[in-house]
Amino acid sequence: MNPTLVTAIRSLILESREQAVRTVDHIRVSMYWNIGKRIFEEEQEGKDRADYGAFLIRTLAKELEPEFGTGFTVRQLERYRQFYRTFPIASALRTQFSWTHYKLLLPIDNQEKRAFYILEASKNNWTSRQLERQINSQLYERLLLSTDKESVMAAAKGEKQPANPLDVIKDPMVLEFLGLEKSPSYYEKDLEGALIAHLQEFLLELGNGFSFVARQKRIHIGGDDFFMDLVFYNRLLQCFVVFEIKTHKITHQDIGQLQMYVNYLDRFEKQPFEQATIGILLCADKNDAMVKITLPETNASIVASKYQLYLPTEQQLLAEVKNKVSAMEHHS
Repeated sequence: MNPTLVTAIRSLILESREQAVRTVDHIRVSMYWNIGKRIFEEEQEGKDRADYGAFLIRTLAKELEPEFGTGFTVRQLERYRQFYRTFPIASALRTQFSWTHYKLLLPIDNQEKRAFYILEASKNNWTSRQLERQINSQLYERLLLSTDKESVMAAAKGEKQPANPLDVIKDPMVLEFLGLEKSPSYYEKDLEGALIAHLQEFLLELGNGFSFVARQKRIHIGGDDFFMDLVFYNRLLQCFVVFEIKTHKITHQDIGQLQMYVNYLDRFEKQPFEQATIGILLCADKNDAMVKITLPETNASIVASKYQLYLPTEQQLLAEVKNKVSAMEHHS
């Protein structure tokens, strides 16, 4: 028997199973949306009666839950109503989103923030688990620390291609997926090894357009060997991105070392059609003023990004965004 026949049939079976799951998910999402629509419309009919909405949902739950199960409790029915009110146009629902995707999006009150996650999840085909991670790591707020809200939304909509490192590099980077406790005793090689072991999650944190190239890339300069920690390529920026990992507060020597790596890739490996290499110092702590004074005023190639081994709170990041906006207004 031709072995390729088995492979082909196996692929057909797996593909059909995936399509069946997506179809069931889409039907379920549509059902919940229509239930929410009917509840909302009925509620509006009796809106002149105090607490009619709450009465209506309690009555429905009493009738439906014994027959159809826990998907029709008071809490779930309230969620379906909220689903319709948040997404009132059926044609705007994303066919690739499961009900779990929508449950993650519903609690987001800020419309622009919710729109950002919808666009990014659709564009990058995030699973519900990946969407949950990006929401919990406050991706939207962290991008606001690097650029303005209009640029963040334009990039999400595909209206703007990134033009510089700050458009794609987050600061801070959140590495909670490594499962490491915050400790001063880590060595760079330990953190590097953990990132490679969790490469898929690290690529998700890096964001759009990144692909892995090399670990401990060896280069030979003037009789000496040097090793670049991690090298990636970004297809949107069309350039190499080299990471140096520092578990201590960065020094000007660290910046000089990274600049050497950037120069090497630009002079010996970059193709004429590609953009200049970006160097990222992924560090436990940094001194922005020292970084700025060490580098030329025209610097567009070196970025220092502080890493965190835990999820930041929205309040912390929003406070930083507010401070950033205030500083910009003060200098304008």
